[in-house]
Amino acid sequence: MATEIGIDLGTSKTVIFSSSKVVLELPNIVTVDSETYEPIYFGEKAKQTLGRTPDSLCCISPIERGVIADYDIAENMIKNYMEQAFGNKILRPRIMATLPPGLTELQHHSLANAVESAGGRNISVIESPLAIAFGLGLDFETPHGTLIVDIGAGTTDIAVISLGGIAACESFKTASLDFDANITKYIRKEYNIEIGPLTAEAIKIKVGSAVERDLEIAMVAKGRNVFTGLPESFEITTGEVYEAIIDAVDSICDAIRKVLQNTDPDLVADIIEDGLYLAGGGSMLYGMDKKISDYLQIPVHKLPDPAYSVVKGAAVALKKPELLKNVDYQLRSIKELVVE
Repeated sequence: MATEIGIDLGTSKTVIFSSSKVVLELPNIVTVDSETYEPIYFGEKAKQTLGRTPDSLCCISPIERGVIADYDIAENMIKNYMEQAFGNKILRPRIMATLPPGLTELQHHSLANAVESAGGRNISVIESPLAIAFGLGLDFETPHGTLIVDIGAGTTDIAVISLGGIAACESFKTASLDFDANITKYIRKEYNIEIGPLTAEAIKIKVGSAVERDLEIAMVAKGRNVFTGLPESFEITTGEVYEAIIDAVDSICDAIRKVLQNTDPDLVADIIEDGLYLAGGGSMLYGMDKKISDYLQIPVHKLPDPAYSVVKGAAVALKKPELLKNVDYQLRSIKELVVE
């Protein structure tokens, strides 16, 4: 029976961690009836309908840039995912959910309320960089600066951690989905071909790169010619994808630099010595760690399991509540989260 659950409710997917393993990982997409707004498909099946629905259906992404954009759809989605993960084998679990840093108490309350309505109890909400820091097992007893960078789908969360709290942070609105959007724009401009989000994501994964590569890799993709309206195949190389996304990559590097500019010099000295810790699905882009290291001139430690670093850290925080003593969070009932 699940009693301690970590939930990473990201822009592109929800990951649920319990009993020392990932029990569910599904896209945050819901296909709904266009008239009644009733959910029809959730998760992977809904994602496959992107760009392929009739007029009677439409696809909704209830989480935008790490924040709940459609509360009712988000609640239905979380409830469906909890049922898929645990069925009826769940009774008043303790839940730690994650959000980008720098959000308001009302936005924290909104997430906690949605999780409770989906069947959770004793919910706490924590910033994703802190969750990663807990998972890393950092020593929170000493005043020592640690830089965490989490490149997700909708946001790049950057935080300097010291004594178990956040000393400086930024939730930057450029992230992995912007790579996809830039690839789509590039192909339309250079090839006069329109591609869908699934094709753009596949190109990013297969031939995407944050640095120029000595050996070019190419792949064949398909789309619709914007002039003739007919289907058309084209070949795109790593160098072209690099050209398409480099501005977004540079923006992320610059955002990290700006956080360091607003950080106490003694903490920056710790970071220069130790380097930064890189997590999130966007960090898996080829050469991203090298690009950031070259840009900032500091070591970059790419975590071994970057896509699950946040949710695993949330689970650690549940098991070791003493780690939260310097943070303004405690496990509590949703009724205690009422905003005055």
